[in-house]
Amino acid sequence: MSFYRWDGEDLILQLHIQPRAARDEWVGPHGDRLKIRLTAPPVEGKANACLCQFLATIFRVPKTQISVLAGQTGRDKRVRVHAPRQLPISIQFEQGASAP
Repeated sequence: MSFYRWDGEDLILQLHIQPRAARDEWVGPHGDRLKIRLTAPPVEGKANACLCQFLATIFRVPKTQISVLAGQTGRDKRVRVHAPRQLPISIQFEQGASAP
């Protein structure tokens, strides 16, 4: 199973988050999820806010276009990116990954 799928013009990501990392980074596939490391601690929504800002930068969208659909308090999350303007290479070049 891939860590992403398209829902119309929106991109749905299955993520595994590692908080309190040395830097914010897109690591790559982690089983059926995408692993992302974040510097923020997992307290008071700081990691989720950091995740939304990080993904907004990667996909070149306002952070209001990123929403955590599931996993608010856990490491495994499902996130929606509304109409991403840019795709990371790991999504661009996978077979069948073209946006609708």
